[in-house]
Amino acid sequence: MLKYLRWFLLPFSWLYGLVILTRNWCYDAGIFKSHSFNIPVISVGNLDVGGAGKSPMTEYLIRLLKNNHKLATLSRGYGRKTQGFLKATQASTATEIGDEPAQFKQKFPDITVAVCESRVAGINQLKANIDLVILDDAYQHRAVKPGLSILLFDYSRIFEPHFMLPAGNLREPFGGIKRANIIIISKCPHTLADAEQQAIVQRIKPLANQSVFFTAINYSSLYPVNSRAGTTQIDKDTVVFIITGIANPAPLLNHVKKQAKQVIHHNYPDHHQFTLKNITKLADEFLACPADKKLILTTEKDIQRLREHELVAGFKQLPLWVLPIEVQFLNNNQAGFNNIIQNYVRQYKANRQLH
Repeated sequence: MLKYLRWFLLPFSWLYGLVILTRNWCYDAGIFKSHSFNIPVISVGNLDVGGAGKSPMTEYLIRLLKNNHKLATLSRGYGRKTQGFLKATQASTATEIGDEPAQFKQKFPDITVAVCESRVAGINQLKANIDLVILDDAYQHRAVKPGLSILLFDYSRIFEPHFMLPAGNLREPFGGIKRANIIIISKCPHTLADAEQQAIVQRIKPLANQSVFFTAINYSSLYPVNSRAGTTQIDKDTVVFIITGIANPAPLLNHVKKQAKQVIHHNYPDHHQFTLKNITKLADEFLACPADKKLILTTEKDIQRLREHELVAGFKQLPLWVLPIEVQFLNNNQAGFNNIIQNYVRQYKANRQLH
C-alpha cells in the first residue's frame, strides 16, 4: 500500500522539488541574498526529514571547540511557543526555546545557546559577544552562507530512493549535497565493512573537495532524573519502559533489547508535546507490571519536554532514567575530522586579520 501511495504522491513531489530548485537557483544566482559573516559559522544539517544525528554532532563540535572559543549555538527552536530571538538560560524550557536548544544549555551551561527563526538576525544579535557560531539544522537556511557545512545521512536510509516530500523524505533535491564541505554517514554499525563503506560512497558520489566520514552511536552511562530512580541498572532481569518522541528510536530500542529482559515502548512522533494523558498511561502500565526489576528510560532530547512543569508530578514517584549518546568516528578518523574543523576556524581567523 505504501509503495502505491508513494507513486500517487510523486506529482506533488515534483511540484515541491521544482519550487525548491527555483529557490536554490535564486540563491546561487544572487537574486536572493546569502549573508556571510566575519566570524566562523559552521552549519550542521541534513537533506531529509527525520533524525540523522544532528544534535549529537552539534554536541561533538561544542566539546571540540568550547574551551578555546566564545561559542554560540543558534537554532530555529522547533516546537517552541515563543517567537523572535531568545537567549537560553538553564531555567529555559522546551516550550520556550525548543527541546534541542534546551538540551544544549543543560549540558553546556557555559556556552551561549540562542534561538531565532531568522539565522541572519540571530547571528547579528550574537556576533558582538562571541567568536564562533554553530548552526543546528540549518542546511536549507540559504539566507546564511556558512563558512563550513556538515551534512549528515542516516546509515539506515542511505539506499532509499531519492524522492522529495511528500512521496519521499528529502527536503530538497539530492543535488543539494554539493553545498556540503563534510559528509557524515551517521548511526553506522561499529563493524561496518570496508566494502559497504565503498558502496555508500558510490551511492552518494561526493565531489573531490568533499570529505566523507562514518560515525556510530556510543551510549553513555544512564543517569537518574529523580531520587525515585534508585540504583537499578539494566540487565537480563530488567523490564524497561521506554518513552520517546524522536524521529528514529530504532537504534535505542536495539541497544536496550540486547541487555533487558523485556522492552515496552511508548512511541510518539518527533518533537511530540507530551501530555498528562501520555504520562498517566505510562505510569499505569509501569505500576501494573509485576516485574521485580523495572525502570523507565528516555532520551536527552525527550527529557527536556518531559520536564515541563505540568508533567513533573506525573513522574515524581517513578524511576525515570536518561540514556545519553555520543558520536564515535569509525576508521580512526576522529583526528582527521577534528583537524578539518580546527583548521577552518584557525584559517578563518588568520584570513580575517589580514583584511
